[in-house]
Amino acid sequence: QVQLVESGGGLVQPGGSLRLSCVYSGKIFSIDAMGWYRQAPEKQRELVARIVSSGSTNYAESVKGRFTISRDNAKRTLYLQMNNLKPEDTAVYYCNAMTRGSWLGSWGQGTQVTISS
Repeated sequence: QVQLVESGGGLVQPGGSLRLSCVYSGKIFSIDAMGWYRQAPEKQRELVARIVSSGSTNYAESVKGRFTISRDNAKRTLYLQMNNLKPEDTAVYYCNAMTRGSWLGSWGQGTQVTISS
């Protein structure tokens, strides 16, 4: 059973920064990639950042240049550094892991990020 626990969200003003963390535990055969998703009210969950096993990263256009994904394998922790935050970044943020070509079907509780003045 894999567990994903996200933290680090909060309320910040536009232009501010947050650093999200995701600690993963349990047995994962092999991780092809890890990613950060977000879901805003009445919108579908979207992938905003991904890091593959080689260390290469991909970002949604809406966050490119502002968000940075990173991973500490020894600590089994995934990070998302978010800078220059905008109101449209408001959402619940979730992490997930891809193994054997598929994202895990179970999700953590997420962490709420609210950008407002």
